Amino acid sequence: MALDDDFSAAQSRVKTLSKAPSNDTLLELYSLYKQGTEGDVQGKRPGMLDIKGRAKYDAWAGRKGLAKDAAKQQYVALVDKLLRG
Repeated sequence: MALDDDFSAAQSRVKTLSKAPSNDTLLELYSLYKQGTEGDVQGKRPGMLDIKGRAKYDAWAGRKGLAKDAAKQQYVALVDKLLRG
């Protein structure tokens, strides 16, 4: 299966988790997804009052320079790990 197919399948499978992942894991999933689909973070960092938006931005910014394919591979691996429990 091609990487893009694995990535798409992982996006569907992550929604079948029996319990919600921790906030840190959710941020990791988010940042890998964004890096894999859009590349390096863009735009301005949200203000201090937007705590959730700022955390998401910072998580994505932490992936700066990671190749899209590498981010997709890490996303698939993380989803597999979460599904195994």
